Order: sequence, then C-alpha cells, then structure tokens
Amino acid sequence: MVGVTGSVAAVLAEVGRFGPFFTVSTDPAEEVDPTWRPLRSLPEAVDARIAHVERVLSEQAGSPVEHRVAASIAVQGFAARLVSAPIAAVTLTGTLPALSPDSLFWRVSVTGPWPLWTDTDGFRDPGELPALVAEEMAEPLVAAAAGRVSARLLWGNVASSVAGAKRVLADPRATAVVERVLAHPLLAAAGERRPPVRPDLDWTFRRRSCCLYYRLPAGGKCSDCALT
Repeated sequence: MVGVTGSVAAVLAEVGRFGPFFTVSTDPAEEVDPTWRPLRSLPEAVDARIAHVERVLSEQAGSPVEHRVAASIAVQGFAARLVSAPIAAVTLTGTLPALSPDSLFWRVSVTGPWPLWTDTDGFRDPGELPALVAEEMAEPLVAAAAGRVSARLLWGNVASSVAGAKRVLADPRATAVVERVLAHPLLAAAGERRPPVRPDLDWTFRRRSCCLYYRLPAGGKCSDCALT
C-alpha cells in the first residue's frame, strides 16, 4: 500500500491499475500537449460530448436515439471518470491528491472515456473527498446538462458512479469512504443502501431514478435501477 509519504504519481499509479475509469496520468511529458484543458472548462464541452454519444448510439442502434438518453449516458460516463480515482486513492492509500477543477485536465478522445491528467504534486485533506466529488466535480457537470434531462436523474447517475467505484475496488475499506461521499447533501437523496448482492461488499446501492439506458434498442435495466 502507498503510504502518506508516497508521491502523487505513486498514488495515482496504484489507483490506475483498476482500469481506465480510475486512470489519471501524471506524465510530465503530457504538459506540452496543447489540447489539455482544465476541468473547470469541462461544462463547455458537455454539448459536444452529448452530441457525440447521441451520434454513436444512433449508429449502433440503426435509428435515432432520444437526446435525453444520450445526455444521461454521457453524464454517467463523465461522472464515473471523475469520481473513481479520488475515491480509490482515499480507500487504498488514505491520501487524497490535490485534484481540483484547476489541477485536473481533460482532453477529447474519439473513443472511450476522455483521458485525465494532473500536474499536481501535493495532497489535500482526505476529509474533503465528499466535497471534492459532489461540489467541485459533479455539481458543474450536472448544472451543464440539467436542461436536457432532469437534475434528479443526473444526481442519480453521479451516486451510481460513486457506488460503482466501491464495487470495482472490492475492498472493505471502500465501504466507509463511499458512505461518506453518498452522505453529502447533494447525493444523500439519490438512493439507498440495501443488503449486499454479490459482488458488492457490505451493501448494494439502489438509486431512486433511472439512467434511461433501458430505452436503447439493445439496452436493459441496470442492477441499481429504481425500476427493478
């Protein structure tokens, strides 16, 4: 386990082994790439990302996909991308890299989740994790997309992504970490904890809204859906 004396690069390398949604690059060579933009500017790109998702899903379906469905799925992907790494860092190392809307950068990718990169070399108080996730990362994203689909649904997407990080980590330490995040006032009403269903440890999250994935031709209901 990386301790509190570990570098940000070491912490994020440990976190990144859980897959692309947990990956935040710290490669100094990336700094010369002019396409990186600060997270603070991400809401400006929401329209373009939703349009891209709508186009891809419509091509896959062979028919037009509802705009609100594309908006929901795009935000769900964004949310998972943003919340997973900091949750994993606190869970696995007890530390929270000093990620913020100004120290975390994103760039467009034609396929897959948009890459993230940070130039921070410091840490912040791990107790700030709920505010980082809900206020600094998720709230601007939800506000940017709320005109396309209900904010209640979008906050459900964020909460589902938070609980999803716990499931992927499959680490008993994640339970308390994620419970603190889900207790944040912006997320507290988004769902509830129920007796665990494998592979979940300790409890299974059930949201109080639906991400609309079932409205895709090949879609279905997610395991945490309010409709199940």
